[in-house]
Parts: sequence; C-alpha cells; structure tokens
Amino acid sequence: MGFLKRTNKKFDYQPRFYKGEGNPFKIEHKLDQFRTTAGKNKGIKGKFSDAFGDLKMKSEKRTSRTFLIIITILVLIFLYIIDFDLSIFITN
Repeated sequence: MGFLKRTNKKFDYQPRFYKGEGNPFKIEHKLDQFRTTAGKNKGIKGKFSDAFGDLKMKSEKRTSRTFLIIITILVLIFLYIIDFDLSIFITN
C-alpha cells in the first residue's frame, strides 16, 4: 500500500444553470475551427508547413497585390528613415 501512487479524484461537475452543449470550461477561440495551424501540438516545422500550405491554398491575386504594396511602402519608409541614397542605382 505504501508503494502505490495516489491518483487524483475526477469529478464530473455540471454547472446548475448552464443549458448549452459541450464543456462550458473549455477555452477555445471562435475561429479555431477554420485554422489549420491551431489545435494539434506539432513541432515548429509542422506549423510552418501548415501555415505555408494554407497561404498557398487560400491566396488570391488581390490579397497578394495588397500585401506587396504594403511591403513596398514599409521598405520605402525604412529607407527614408535611414537616409538611404537611391542615386547609387542610377548611372550617369
């Protein structure tokens, strides 16, 4: 008896006034059912491959164009902040 590990007791508690379905204590985001990267406990390689596959699958021309415009604007702002001289690309 002294060598056996003590197990925790499990209670099946149901709230008195809860009328919904499922577990009310389960914390889950509303949009987790639509995400491929949420839920499973995978390594970082699996998460990146799922995210990249999701990006490839759901990418549209308009979103990629908007994304490129935003990146270009941010790069130009960064170059302006560091006072980069664009005249090195122009030959006289």
